[in-house]
Amino acid sequence: MTATIAAVRPPLPPFTEETARAKVQAAEDAWNSRDPERVALAYTEDSVWRNRDRFLTGRAEIREFLTAKWRRELDYRLRKELWAYAGNRISVRFEYEWHDAAGQWWRSHGNEQWEFDLDGLMRRREASINDVPIAAEDRRLV
Repeated sequence: MTATIAAVRPPLPPFTEETARAKVQAAEDAWNSRDPERVALAYTEDSVWRNRDRFLTGRAEIREFLTAKWRRELDYRLRKELWAYAGNRISVRFEYEWHDAAGQWWRSHGNEQWEFDLDGLMRRREASINDVPIAAEDRRLV
C-alpha cells in the first residue's frame, strides 16, 4: 500500500539540540527497519534527493530506490550522528555496514544534509557516501 496522506512527523522545526537528536534517532530506527514503505513516509510527496550520483524526486522514486538498495545491501546496519542543526535543517554523519551477494562486507561512510517542511517531513536530502571493503571480523555494527 502506498501512503499518499500528508502527515505530521514530530519533532517539528525549528529544531533544538534535543529535537534534532530525536529526529536523527527516528531516522536511524526507520532505516534500520529496512522497510521502504516506513522510511518513505518521513519524506514529502515531492521530496528531492541526491544520493551519491543518483537524483530522485518523490516518495515513489524513494521507495523504489530503497527497495533495490536493500535487495543489494544485505544485512544492512546503520548508525547516524547529529553533526549540526539550524532552523529547519539538520546535518548528519553516518556509517553503515552491509554485505553483497558474494559475501563481501562493506562499510559505507557519509554525511547528509536534511531540510524539513513545517510538518516535520523531509523535503530535501543531500547524501555523499563512500564505500570501503572490510573483513567480516572487522565489523563494528553488529
